[in-house]
Amino acid sequence: MKDIQNLRDDRRINIRKVGVKTISYPVTVLDKARKLQKTVATVNMYVNLPHRFKGTHMSRFVEILNRFHGEINLRSFHLILKEMKERLDAEAAHMEIDFPYFLQREVPPGSVGMERIECRMHGSLQERDDLVLEIEVPITLPHRRRTTGGLPRSMGRWGTARVAVRFKHFIWIEDLISLVEQGLGLDPDTPDSVESVTLNLGGVLAAHPAIQWFSVVVENLAGGYATFASLEGRSDS
Repeated sequence: MKDIQNLRDDRRINIRKVGVKTISYPVTVLDKARKLQKTVATVNMYVNLPHRFKGTHMSRFVEILNRFHGEINLRSFHLILKEMKERLDAEAAHMEIDFPYFLQREVPPGSVGMERIECRMHGSLQERDDLVLEIEVPITLPHRRRTTGGLPRSMGRWGTARVAVRFKHFIWIEDLISLVEQGLGLDPDTPDSVESVTLNLGGVLAAHPAIQWFSVVVENLAGGYATFASLEGRSDS
């Protein structure tokens, strides 16, 4: 069988991206309370193919992923990208991992519930590496009681806050979730606009010493349509 990857190609055309996508793969991520958490991720892996090569062996992407036994953290993410770049002789390597993260919540009376938070890590390695962690946190209406008495209203879904960050140094997923929730600050008596929630989140993220860069998208699920606001910024510290 011919080694397609190492066959020369005289057309001098670079392929922007070549790889595998939507791999369903069991992974282990860091958990602040329990040290490790097992979950299932959807993985995309691809490289920039130099013009001198005709193609690459797609099975090598999964072989590289298997070598790390699904243990995904900031260090292993960098090492996977490095091995992809070196083994496939690529100009740049890229990986995207989407996974649900389950956060323990105190639920009265004294029981513990689990909340699902959608997470995404995406990174690239060319001359230097670039890694972004993204989370999507649901925004719920505050717990209110009817003025006429009776049972309290149930928690309602107001929308979502999607936050992406680049780090100066390590931060736990749980701490990033807490930071986002701190920035939401919904007033029980005054419904917040997407603009005010976005600006409030931006202020909280900009003040955190572990964050280098951030992006915020807040979406409100209105009847029949959605409103949104977004911003990008860098840390003030």
